[in-house]
Amino acid sequence: MTGKTSTAPEPPLAMLAELTHRCPFSCPYCSNPLDLERRSQELDTAAWREVFDQAAALGVLQVHFSGGEPTVRPDLEELVEHAAGLGLYTNLITAGVLLDEARVGRLAAAGLDHVQLSIQDSDPAESDRIGGYQGGYRRKIEAAAWIRAAGLPLTLNAPVHRQNIEHLEAIIDLAVELDAERIEVAHVQYYGWGLKNRAALMPTRAQLERATEVVEAARARLKGILVFDYVVPDYYAHRPKACMGGWGRQFLNITPSGKVLPCHAAETIPDLEFERVPERDLAEIWENSPAFQRFRGTDWMPELCASCERREIDWGGCRCQALAITGDAAQTDPACGLSPRHADLVALAEAESGREPPAFQYRRMTRPEPAEA
Repeated sequence: MTGKTSTAPEPPLAMLAELTHRCPFSCPYCSNPLDLERRSQELDTAAWREVFDQAAALGVLQVHFSGGEPTVRPDLEELVEHAAGLGLYTNLITAGVLLDEARVGRLAAAGLDHVQLSIQDSDPAESDRIGGYQGGYRRKIEAAAWIRAAGLPLTLNAPVHRQNIEHLEAIIDLAVELDAERIEVAHVQYYGWGLKNRAALMPTRAQLERATEVVEAARARLKGILVFDYVVPDYYAHRPKACMGGWGRQFLNITPSGKVLPCHAAETIPDLEFERVPERDLAEIWENSPAFQRFRGTDWMPELCASCERREIDWGGCRCQALAITGDAAQTDPACGLSPRHADLVALAEAESGREPPAFQYRRMTRPEPAEA
């Protein structure tokens, strides 16, 4: 079954431009793959400009500059300016520690629309430990002040997990103190480095329930001051999320070397091959690439999903999670309560959150041993 639909897909809403996998941080839940791409593999400035030209022509509305750490690229201002000149909404996703006040000003002048700044914890020592970067917390606080002084909207990205979840109220207070307009409280998702460190990161069900209470209370208390995005871990869910708005429906990801992916973790699916820009036009990849067609729409779905009334709401959930837990990317996402493997997912969460967390295996450019489901 190819998964090919009879009509051409709508243009993607957003593109994640992973300019580099290089990063001064070593976060153990990083969404990058275990096999990180090297500097020598990265697209150069001219190639990225061509990618943005093609994205705008395709109908993409937003470009999110990411990594790794995108500010390691000295051409970031030029790339932001080029994307903004094409009418694309430009968002920078950054750890902030390589910024200074002058560079923030240059990025704002180049046309940057928004900044998402990551925070590992509200406690400086714990923040530095989790990120594997000494002095990082202090530099993040400085970066937040420069971002707001430049008039740029600020979102605080707050990945939460077993080792910082008890500080969630303080993390929310920090977002207010930093004058953020939005906070994304996202429980760590278990792909790549997160899967490698699942036993060290998985919260207990009680911690999850308490975190949800904290977010809901803060959302009510801070209405009109701080907007909340809240993402729960699939391992405790009853219904799967529409991963990236559905495979090949709203989002595409471009790696530092130009591989075009439907989602961050798609390369974990071994029987898919991903084409590259600028070797092939982005619109042709989006519309016709077998990798994008494989799980697009509903034709590919197993019977459990195909007959479900939510099939065009969650679009089958996450293919990479189905692979990680069941060994088959085409199976029903085990986050779904109807999946025969749902109990396995819950059992994994309860077992790993119920024992002493092991030491982090920090993100490194050297590939570690393969993760186990």
